[in-house]
Amino acid sequence: MKNYEYEEKYIRAKKRVESIKGFHGHLTAYIIVNAFLLIFFYNVFEGKEEFWGIQGFSTVIFWGIGLAIHAFCVFAPDFFFGKKWEQKQIEKFMNEEKF
Repeated sequence: MKNYEYEEKYIRAKKRVESIKGFHGHLTAYIIVNAFLLIFFYNVFEGKEEFWGIQGFSTVIFWGIGLAIHAFCVFAPDFFFGKKWEQKQIEKFMNEEKF
């Protein structure tokens, strides 16, 4: 039984590490791509007012929202339906099954 528990913990830890690694890859891509785009748009618009408009920052804003959602899913996965909620639901359904 203890070997099974260890394997289960290992699998959960490995999934957690993979999700954190995925987030860091996403964050790295966000920084590199948006830095390139901002430099590109700055040169295209030559520092004019158009650069400061929504077209210059739309990618940064909307991708940033997606990145924030990704961060929330990785670092706060138990915020809404955590392990305590899951355990309560399991106990509730097990009690309902009793005769």
